[in-house]
Amino acid sequence: MGSKAKNLYKKNKLVILYSLFGVFTTLANFFGFVICTHLFGDEYYIFNNAIAWFVGVVTAFVTNKLWVFNSKSWEFKVAGKEFAEFTVARLLSFAFEEIGLIVCVTFLGLGKSTFSIFGYQMTTQIIIKLVLSIGVVTSNYIVSKYLIFKGNNSKENE
Repeated sequence: MGSKAKNLYKKNKLVILYSLFGVFTTLANFFGFVICTHLFGDEYYIFNNAIAWFVGVVTAFVTNKLWVFNSKSWEFKVAGKEFAEFTVARLLSFAFEEIGLIVCVTFLGLGKSTFSIFGYQMTTQIIIKLVLSIGVVTSNYIVSKYLIFKGNNSKENE
């Protein structure tokens, strides 16, 4: 890696790592939603999203704690507090996503169309969920960086 690339990485390490693990977490959440939709049906989209959310929260907490914000302590006092704050923040973003899904699917009727990807039929609920995820990821980063893992945001991470 050239020195410009190293400096760019060093300067943006936190955002790069959060983005990388955010993609991983979003994929876990997204595939959880797709699998639940396949298993339970798209009429249960709120339930399907709740299960997908739980999978995403656990994935995000572990990856953010260990690799993004370098919070290595697993003492109950530290990790328990972080997990509680993390879960509350994620519950707020979950509420945003659930309300967004309800408004778009139930009230606006935007989740009724279907399309095929690699031979698998999906509804536009998937597209709605992806769009809502942009706001969720952005707000989760801000809350994690400045409120939950704030003591671990040293210059070496940024």
